[in-house]
Amino acid sequence: MRNFVEYPDQEMMMLDLADRLTGELADCLRRHDSATLCVPGGTTPGPIFDVLSEQALDWDRVFVVLNDERWVDEDSPRSNTAMLRQKLFVSKASGATLIPLFKSGLTAEEAMDELIEGFEGHLPISVLVLGMGADMHTASLFRGADNLTAALASDAPVLMPMRADGAGEPRITLTAPVLNGALSKHVVITGAEKRAALERALHLPPEDAPISAVLAGATVHWAE
Repeated sequence: MRNFVEYPDQEMMMLDLADRLTGELADCLRRHDSATLCVPGGTTPGPIFDVLSEQALDWDRVFVVLNDERWVDEDSPRSNTAMLRQKLFVSKASGATLIPLFKSGLTAEEAMDELIEGFEGHLPISVLVLGMGADMHTASLFRGADNLTAALASDAPVLMPMRADGAGEPRITLTAPVLNGALSKHVVITGAEKRAALERALHLPPEDAPISAVLAGATVHWAE
């Protein structure tokens, strides 16, 4: 597997990746007025955010967007947005700006145009961090999801609502062409099960292994 980095433990991986992300964001800010950082939700990236939030960057010029969001209010323990506010938008990084992927009181379909309008001005993504589930999904690109084929297409809109049996709540997700358009891509996985899943994904089409749609040019970071 090309661009595969193996670490002795998860702590070392999180520290190293936070350092790399800081360097890439700083480089982007030297060359541009702003930078867009796109990150996963869930529990895995929490230690990365802990370190990243303490880094000396011009955070007021950094815009942060999630790879995807569960369609739940921020007071839900399932909200990725709430997790970001608790883990990343603190300390030095409190000056960063969140690009929302949720609108209370509306369905994902009803809010789509407004959310796309708020996001499009921050493309392409400067630095992208993706996770992957043991089922080989990434963002909310799930095998068997209702809009998966459309979200994988080269002409997909930047955001799409997504519903899948394994997803729980309805979701909103960045689509494959937007993720692939990132200037720098990182995939972070932990454990033997996910490493084996990633290796299987290399030989499967995106419809069966959505992570395979976004691996080209990405650096994969793995620790047991």
